[in-house]
Amino acid sequence: MDKERIILLNNVTISHEEGVVLRNVNFKMEKGEFVYLIGKSGAGKTSLLRTLYGDSPLEEGSGVVCGFNLETLKRRQIPLLRRRLGIVFQNFQLLTDRNVYDNLAFVLKSIGWKKKQQIDDRIMEVLTAVGVADKAGYQTYRLSEGERQRVGIARALVNTPDLILADEPTGNLDPITSSEIMHLLTEINRTSGVSMLISTHDFMMIDKFPARVVCCEDGTLVDPQIEDQAQ
Repeated sequence: MDKERIILLNNVTISHEEGVVLRNVNFKMEKGEFVYLIGKSGAGKTSLLRTLYGDSPLEEGSGVVCGFNLETLKRRQIPLLRRRLGIVFQNFQLLTDRNVYDNLAFVLKSIGWKKKQQIDDRIMEVLTAVGVADKAGYQTYRLSEGERQRVGIARALVNTPDLILADEPTGNLDPITSSEIMHLLTEINRTSGVSMLISTHDFMMIDKFPARVVCCEDGTLVDPQIEDQAQ
């Protein structure tokens, strides 16, 4: 695999609890790319993302994410894969019994960080980057939805990932806050080079922050880039 390629899927079948949702998926994404994943509700966007971060097994075909082979991925390897990833959820999935700082500290401690000063420095670095450094001591339920998503993005960034997978990151937000969040994500991509695959149905944001688009449609993934190269 090209060392600069962050995702490579060949003839992949994607399933969820009710059966196969995508077939013959071919997709590649280079390091540093920003890509939108679009499609109707139920078209398979979330199932595809879950396969990429090891939550659902690869049914058929071959796939590599951040250097990990999805065909042979063992359960014990999933935490290692996720150290290379950051995941942003539509409903934030923050720990509601902990403050903002402790949500991020939990991630760092889970991957082996032990020195308090290093943990403090990294947490404040990412909270500053997403604009909520002043909220470090707040319980997450006290935050606005936009602030919660900023914390969710900080949590995804805190382990310095190679790739961020975001599942409808603006789905619960108003248009102004959605625009702020998308601007933040595009700036992080531009300044840090972290690759981003963003699932969304918000075409206004795609128009405002244009990038490559792939689509879950008719039971497969339509990738114009691959189709253009095939012609």
